[in-house]
Parts: sequence; C-alpha cells; structure tokens
Amino acid sequence: MSTKQLVYIKGTKDGLVLRLDDQCAYSELIDELKRKVSEEGMEGQAEVQIQLGNRYCDEEQLKEILHIVQQSEHLKVSKIKSDVISVEESNRRVVESRSATYVGIVRSGQTIRAEGDLVVVGDVNPNARVEAGGSIFVLGRLKGIAHAGAKGNREAVIAASWLEATHLLIADLMELMTNELAVLSETPEMECAYIHSNGHIMIDRLQDLRLFRPNLSTFKGGS
Repeated sequence: MSTKQLVYIKGTKDGLVLRLDDQCAYSELIDELKRKVSEEGMEGQAEVQIQLGNRYCDEEQLKEILHIVQQSEHLKVSKIKSDVISVEESNRRVVESRSATYVGIVRSGQTIRAEGDLVVVGDVNPNARVEAGGSIFVLGRLKGIAHAGAKGNREAVIAASWLEATHLLIADLMELMTNELAVLSETPEMECAYIHSNGHIMIDRLQDLRLFRPNLSTFKGGS
C-alpha cells in the first residue's frame, strides 16, 4: 500500500514550487516537510514558492513552515501562497463588489466616494474628484481627478464616455493626462484606463475592456 505524498516539489523556470497537502494533519505535514528539505542531492540555491492550497495556517504555523524550509542552505522562500482568505478580506471583497450610482454633475471642489464600484451619470468637472474602492464608470465627461482601486485593488478600471481627466489614479499608481488632453478633446470616444501587465497605467478603447479584464463582470446569460 503506497503512502500519500504530503509534500510535492516541482521545478519551474522561476525556481521550485513546494506544494503542501491541505487535507492531512498539520503534525504529519511538518514531519514530512522536515524530511523533504533535509534530503541529500540538492545543489546550489533555489528560490521556493510554498503553496498551502486550502489549508489555513495561523502566524505561528507560517513562521514554523518558513523556518523549516529555510534551514536548508539550498532553499530560499520567495513567496507563500494560500487559497484561503481571512474573514476581513472576504468582507472587503463583498463591499468592493457593490456599486453606488451618483446622478448629476460633480462640480469643482466636490468629492464623491464609494466603497465599491462607482457609476456617475453626468460630468465630472475640472478640480472635482471621484474615488472608489472598485472601478469607476462615468457616463459623461471625466475632466477632473479619478482614483479607482483606492484601497489597493489593482484590477480596478476607470471608464468614461469622454476621458479628459487631469489625473488618473489606480491603486498606488498615478498618470498625469496633460499631454493627452488635446488629442482626446479632438476625438472624444469611450475609453478606459487600467494597470497593464507592464506595471503602468494604460488607456484603451472601452470596447476592449473585456479582453484585459475578463473577470470584471460576473453576469451570466444572454445568447
């Protein structure tokens, strides 16, 4: 009868992945982990990503796992990844998934905020500010300042019927729009801003939003 493998090591181009069984007892996992990292045959030094799967570990357990792995002179932990989220994180995601709608002009000096997505039906004037924990959608001219993903959501987007903002902020990134205002005002069209995989804020046609943010909508149906 074969014994189930509790610690699985896989090599990738970026280093090693250490996948830990999320169903067995914690004590069994720790014993197996100690055996694995002390095995002979390892050479040099490799970066390791530890994957916990659906196992919840408290802070002390995470420290213990980290300590065991890094006792080996050949292994350096680069990341610990878990599929489990805390109650606080779950509640934050629920709040950010809600949307609020503001109907009217956001005037100069005025600020409109939303915990989740924000939909503005009207213009956002120069020196006005709209801010959201999620994405921002302006059905009108966006001429002021827009800050989406204000609490760190880098998947958030900013979309507008006419994108003429002075400042675009997504999470901790900011883009000054002064160099593009002349072009945008001459050929206004529905556009959106998002954080590209290169780490910079990019602007694209709103029609292409589904290509780079396929999970933005959870609506099911249609034909």
